[in-house]
Amino acid sequence: MRRLILVALLGSVAQLVDGTLGMAYGVTATTALLITGISPAVASASVHLAEVGTTLASGLSHWRFGNVDWRVVALIGVPGGIGAFAGATFLSGLSTESASLWVAALLLLIGIYILVRFATGKVRAVMEGRPAGKFLGPLGLVAGFIDATGGGGWGPVATSTLLSSGKLEPRRTVGSVSAAEFIVSVAASIGFLIGLGKENLPLGIVAALLVGGVLAAPLAAWLVSRLATRWLGVGVGLVLILTNARTLLKGVGVAEGPRYLVYGVLIVGWAAVVAYSIRTTGRKADVRAERERELETV
Repeated sequence: MRRLILVALLGSVAQLVDGTLGMAYGVTATTALLITGISPAVASASVHLAEVGTTLASGLSHWRFGNVDWRVVALIGVPGGIGAFAGATFLSGLSTESASLWVAALLLLIGIYILVRFATGKVRAVMEGRPAGKFLGPLGLVAGFIDATGGGGWGPVATSTLLSSGKLEPRRTVGSVSAAEFIVSVAASIGFLIGLGKENLPLGIVAALLVGGVLAAPLAAWLVSRLATRWLGVGVGLVLILTNARTLLKGVGVAEGPRYLVYGVLIVGWAAVVAYSIRTTGRKADVRAERERELETV
């Protein structure tokens, strides 16, 4: 019972992260299950089954707070489901270590790009234009495939790429990607059930993850509707950098001590960027206030 309560709490934390930043539920929950001794394939399958419920709750909550663009959901979600089913059915039993390292390196670079872009204030609160279907379709296919074969990755690939495109405001990016993840989770779950069989899945663990995630989904959707555009992007960048740095360092065999040293350096660097962003925000506010005073005196 204690184990199930702990898993439920971890599921809530994972959903808060995912629902607020549009990513990292799979990474957070899968990592927690692996620590308890569950095999990677079963852990990934359990997380995707739980995500059927959590992503439904998350999508509905984001819709309630006006964070969802249903056109984007359809154009990215259907190809994402196809990619997830293919990955879960045919490739979940294969080694994806080398591919995971390349993906982690790419996402780390994207995380740095997003962090710098948002921290320097070069992203407008409302973007111009809309992402095209010829862009969303391949993105969903690749993100769904990576999500199923790597135990997570839908949010990091889809959310970060959409944010980088500058065609959809951050809160709608997070909400739309979260809503589309329901389709991906259903497709991946069907693939895992075919590949592993339901007798190999710990249904108690799935239920605990589901309950914890569903309870946290409305709070996460409320938070993302209230967060400032800049700080949402800064948070996404930090999650990408730390998550994928961990994957890279472990993949190349770096010892635990040096890994934590690198994490510390990354966090200090992130804090420096945030401090710079706060200073520039204050300066811009002072400049605007000065201009307003000048206009009032004219």
